[in-house]
Amino acid sequence: MNDVTRADRAEDGMSALLGRVAEGDEDAFVSVYEAVSGSVLGLAYTVLRDRAQAEEVAQEVLVEVWRTAGRYRADRGSVRTWVLTMAHRRAVDRVRSAQASTERERRSARLEAALPEFDEVSEAVEHHEERDRVRRCLGSLTEIQRQSVTLAYYRGLTCREVSEELSVPLGTVKTRLRDGLLRLRDCLGVNGG
Repeated sequence: MNDVTRADRAEDGMSALLGRVAEGDEDAFVSVYEAVSGSVLGLAYTVLRDRAQAEEVAQEVLVEVWRTAGRYRADRGSVRTWVLTMAHRRAVDRVRSAQASTERERRSARLEAALPEFDEVSEAVEHHEERDRVRRCLGSLTEIQRQSVTLAYYRGLTCREVSEELSVPLGTVKTRLRDGLLRLRDCLGVNGG
């Protein structure tokens, strides 16, 4: 008996076993499992380069063989080819899925880094609105009040320095500053307490 005839008989035996697996024969499945599981694991490992992932893929493929044995068509190829094609496709899908997941994580990280936190945005808006309110209220002060408040609070000058800067008596600066701050408080709706 030559090698071709032996291979044909072995394939006929595998096809018959797979036919029995399709009918729910667990013993036949054990025989198919023993015949192909090493090749399935080896192929999955070759594609994935990760033993744990390869074992998961091999298990998934062999469960799929159990569930879909009735779909096997001998005229399209050998049982081994059918099973290894499923294994290869499943392993490649796993690689693509991992790559897509990694790319999604990278894109997400880039977006998160590029976008300011919501709180930063809302704080910036609130700060802008508050600044506009203060400017409006400063506009309602007299010139000396506005100058006194601006020099004292925006430039950080003391009352004496404001007095020297404006060439106005110190008492006048203190009075205008107090009056200006009271008007700002009222305009801004801040409770005096």
